[in-house]
Amino acid sequence: MTTPLPTSKEQLLEDFELFDTWEDRYAYLVDLGKRLPGLPDDAKTEDNKVRGCTSQVWFVRRASDDGRLRWDGDSDAIIVRGLVALLQVLTAGRTAAELDAADIDGVFQQLGLERHLSMNRRNGFSSMLTKLREWAAA
Repeated sequence: MTTPLPTSKEQLLEDFELFDTWEDRYAYLVDLGKRLPGLPDDAKTEDNKVRGCTSQVWFVRRASDDGRLRWDGDSDAIIVRGLVALLQVLTAGRTAAELDAADIDGVFQQLGLERHLSMNRRNGFSSMLTKLREWAAA
């Protein structure tokens, strides 16, 4: 059985605080990616691809009757899968207003990701977040 993803921003931050070095935090981010359920191959289409990412990234929006953002995602790069998992924890189930109020860029910085990930990865993260904010606002 796979360990589930953290269920809140607070739990995610607490989990990252357990690690003193960037290498350990990186390994944890990879572990989050391994926990992500991912998408079936037939969902990995051009229509579901997130533009602006160097790696292949796919998001699929799920139906929601309550105005909350529901989505699944996947990537062909394990570190990016970890970033997708991080976004799952920080955005899934939120309303547009909650997502606008969430300081996801601040969490990204608090975790030290802006200092340790390449510019391409940071830009890809921003592209993924932009897509989710657009979906939430729609």
